[in-house]
Amino acid sequence: MFDYYGGKWKRKREHILRLDGYQCQVARMYGKRQQANTVHHIYPADEYPEYAWCDWNLISVSQGGHNRLENRKTGELTKEGVALQKRTIPGVDWRKRKRYPPHL
Repeated sequence: MFDYYGGKWKRKREHILRLDGYQCQVARMYGKRQQANTVHHIYPADEYPEYAWCDWNLISVSQGGHNRLENRKTGELTKEGVALQKRTIPGVDWRKRKRYPPHL
C-alpha cells in the first residue's frame, strides 16, 4: 500500500502541483480552469510501484477531476482514467509533449 501521509509524498505532491501551476489538468483537457488540490497516479501506485515517484506518472487534479479518473470507492480507474493511462507513455514526460496534457 502506497504511503500518502509521509513527508516524501507530501514533498512530491507539492512539486507536481507546482509543475502544473496548481491547475486541474483534467479540466484543462476540456478548456476549463479549475484549481488542483490532489495529485493522481496515472498508473496506480499499488499496481505499478516502479512508476509511483515518476513525474510523468503524476497529474494535478481537482477533486472532481480525480473522481473522473478513479472510482473513489473501489480505487479502480474509470473509463476516462484508463483512456488517460493508454495515452501516457511510460518514461515520457507528457508535460514536454505538444499535446499537453495527454487528452482523453
